[in-house]
Amino acid sequence: MNLVIALLSTRNYITAERIRKTVYGYGDSPSDEAFSRMFERDKNELRDLGIPLETGRVSSMDPTEGYRINRKAYALPQVELTADEAAAVAIATQLWESPELVTATQGALLKLRAAGVDVDASDSDVMISTNASMPGLRGSEEVLGILLAAIDSGQAVRFQHRATRSAPFTTRTVEPWGVVTYRGRWYLVGHDRDRDDTRTFRVSRVGSEVEAIGPRGAVRRPEGVDLREIVHRAVAEWPPGAQARVWVAEGRATALRRSATEMATRTIGGRAGDELAVDIGMHDRLAREIAGYGADALVLDPPALRDDVIERLRAQAGVDRA
Repeated sequence: MNLVIALLSTRNYITAERIRKTVYGYGDSPSDEAFSRMFERDKNELRDLGIPLETGRVSSMDPTEGYRINRKAYALPQVELTADEAAAVAIATQLWESPELVTATQGALLKLRAAGVDVDASDSDVMISTNASMPGLRGSEEVLGILLAAIDSGQAVRFQHRATRSAPFTTRTVEPWGVVTYRGRWYLVGHDRDRDDTRTFRVSRVGSEVEAIGPRGAVRRPEGVDLREIVHRAVAEWPPGAQARVWVAEGRATALRRSATEMATRTIGGRAGDELAVDIGMHDRLAREIAGYGADALVLDPPALRDDVIERLRAQAGVDRA
């Protein structure tokens, strides 16, 4: 690096002797032979790296051979990004969260914007749906990379997915439309061929083996589809005070009973139990809790919560949707 800096800083050729005296690291050479070996090694390394090292006479009066780097050949061309490429850069800078990379990526963004490049993530197939900080991937980087590649190439994907952390994996085949972040989590949105319906999948619950299948260009997001709205409907918190009506079997679901604001005795299917009114709060969390009680809990209302619980139970049982 010191040699590159020295050879770039001059327009004239520099002799090997001057390099030995002025460039840090060469002055410690114990002999002329040791310096020659070191210098030849470094010159070959620069050439192997594609750095345009030139040789020539120091001046018209001095025939001694000297060295320099051709600045025009060394400099990179002006950066010109398409809208999609600029959006990809914006997304990448938000994915790199370590302190070392944050400084570098933010500097890169400033330089691109100063050069007139509009770096904006809003037009990308990766969408950020909140103003909160970018969520971490927590080990799902490879999965996300494969999904994004499939979206870009217009291919379907096949992967293992589980509805809850403790549920068994089931195979899903999906036509991916995009990836959205919501409240600190990543979600894949697309058409589930197995369910013949639009589905949302949390990326952290997708198995590590994701396979792109089918011809390239066969999958495209339908016109007018709002990925953010799909994810919002699937996992959003309900309005403050919104409640669900849940039946639980007698003597079961103690934790759910404790959170109930109302309770009334009710028999369903010949089983004694109670109908509870519980605050919905986070839809996903409540659905996971109710599904954990299996046949001892039944969502009466709202239908969206009931459907979610049924989907989770089917996934746990490994049963395809009827």
